[in-house]
Amino acid sequence: MSDTPPSRSRPARRVAIGAAALLSLALVVGFAAFLVAVLDPPAPSAAETDGIVVLTGGSERVATGFRLLAEGSARRMLISGAHPEAGLAEIATAAGVDPARFAGRVTIGHAAASTRGNAAEAAAWVRGEEARSLRIVTAGYHMPRAMLELRRALPRTELVPHPVPSAVLRAPGALRRPAVWALLLGEYGRYLLARAGLSGLVATRREMRDL
Repeated sequence: MSDTPPSRSRPARRVAIGAAALLSLALVVGFAAFLVAVLDPPAPSAAETDGIVVLTGGSERVATGFRLLAEGSARRMLISGAHPEAGLAEIATAAGVDPARFAGRVTIGHAAASTRGNAAEAAAWVRGEEARSLRIVTAGYHMPRAMLELRRALPRTELVPHPVPSAVLRAPGALRRPAVWALLLGEYGRYLLARAGLSGLVATRREMRDL
């Protein structure tokens, strides 16, 4: 039998239930806002930047980076989180472009194994290149977390998001597939951890291959 008088335990339970309800509502509203941001992002700015940073995870991200570089959106580019054995020739060929066109303009980063690692790798590259503005290329659903981590690592650098639509999210009936909701909910959870400064709790590994 509890030592707590019923008259005191009932209000405490009501407060706990109310707090849980408010937290649940906040998570639902936050997830709805997250969905709007990743499923219908604003068009990327056409402004030129000093550099382009591509966060690996899908071939379309890398191909988009090379296209932007060829179009003159920036003078140089970092591909962050590349496979340890991949060089410019392998990466460019896989993206369907001639590596000779980009010799001396592309840095391949192999150190990053997470979004937090991407941010650290980009910050180190920016210091060497003295870049004041960057165009960030990654999947649309990954962009909120990527921008959060990059802004922390590069507080004085102008960051321009350039989201790349995921092939899975573009597919007809995508939002009827459980795997898509698992992807979005998982990314939202990782975003919340990053917001709380707890992204380091996620195991360091190569996080996501774009679906």
